[in-house]
Amino acid sequence: MTEGNFVDYAKMYVTSGNGGKGSMHLHREKFITKGGPDGGDGGRGGHIIIRGNENLWTLIGFKFKRHYKAGHGEHGSKNRSTGADGEDVYLDVPLGTVVRDLETNEVLFEITAHGEEKIAAEGGKGGLGNWHFRTATNQTPRYAQPGIPGQEKQFTLELKVLADVGLVGFPNAGKSTLLSVVTSAKPKIADYEFTTLKPNLGIVKYRDFRSFVMADIPGIIEGAAEGKGLGHYFLRHIERNSILLFLIPADSNDISKEYEILLNELKRYNPELLDKNRLVAISKSDMLDDELIAEMKIELDKDFKETPYIFISSVSEMGLNDLKDKLWELLNE
Repeated sequence: MTEGNFVDYAKMYVTSGNGGKGSMHLHREKFITKGGPDGGDGGRGGHIIIRGNENLWTLIGFKFKRHYKAGHGEHGSKNRSTGADGEDVYLDVPLGTVVRDLETNEVLFEITAHGEEKIAAEGGKGGLGNWHFRTATNQTPRYAQPGIPGQEKQFTLELKVLADVGLVGFPNAGKSTLLSVVTSAKPKIADYEFTTLKPNLGIVKYRDFRSFVMADIPGIIEGAAEGKGLGHYFLRHIERNSILLFLIPADSNDISKEYEILLNELKRYNPELLDKNRLVAISKSDMLDDELIAEMKIELDKDFKETPYIFISSVSEMGLNDLKDKLWELLNE
């Protein structure tokens, strides 16, 4: 999945089908002069249905086409024949897609399972034919119901990446480098902030043919919860991750302070994020010698009493096997 093909937000305009009209036909047959009403019902209008598809990773399909219309129901006919239902329109979306009303921003539903279907806009019901309205005093009703019009709706689609492990850190902390080393993903890597503008996913291969999914989220800056930097465009992706892996470089001025800032931004955005399992990885640790690591551990043991931490280096692959072991352990608690 290349960065240019990753689309996690789209607007959609949909129209469901109109219901068909009921028929007001009167039976006509040789030697039967007063056959009575035999008008059939109109068919149902087509639905707009949103369906989960585990093979999709992006909303790019909705980037170039935003208007969708379902088929209209056919009208009823003689001999109590019901009109055909309008053709439903199925829109496949990646798992983790949230559907909101465009005007009110209200969450209508979420798609989290493969094959899960939700009706986004219901087709109009077909009208009843005149056969339903016959009575003892009105044996030849010459009226039938019209079909109910379809619905016109506007939605926004938001994709929240589904991953086992989400990488959290400041810009240029080494998240993309780590992802490229432990997975086969090829994220853009460069020596400047906000190299990553879209989430990247990679599959981490573990022992005995087991694996888990890791997501590289664009870097957090102070004030991200209020929309600074890339703000809400990436914070929503963290909500879907089982484990949050905080990446803080070893050459940081204050590792504990950076961790607190990151934690605070997540708390301000959504306090429930703090309920997830967390692990702190001190990246770029190949710059440290054993004596310096020992000194840092004394300080970190005081600050990270409840959160486990580990020293790693993506370049020298220092501590990466231990990192995988720890993540797998947290995933299977």
